Amino acid sequence: MDTVVNAQDAKAHLSALLARAESGEVVKIARAGTPAVQLVPLGSAPRQFGIMTLPTAPDSFFEPMSEDELAEWE
Repeated sequence: MDTVVNAQDAKAHLSALLARAESGEVVKIARAGTPAVQLVPLGSAPRQFGIMTLPTAPDSFFEPMSEDELAEWE
C-alpha cells in the first residue's frame, strides 16, 4: 500500500520516511493533498559511464616508425 504524506509532515519525519522507502515501501510526498513526488531507494548496481565503447589500437601502433615513415612526416 502506498503511503502519502504532506510536505510539512515529510519535513518533520524525513529520516523515518527514508527508512520506510529503503525497506521497499512506496512513500509519496504530497502538496495540498496531491501527490507530487515519490521516494524510491537507489539501486546498488554500479552505473556505467557513457554508452560508447572505445576502439582499441593494434599493437603495431605502439612500435617505433621506420626511418622511411619518419622521413615522410618531416
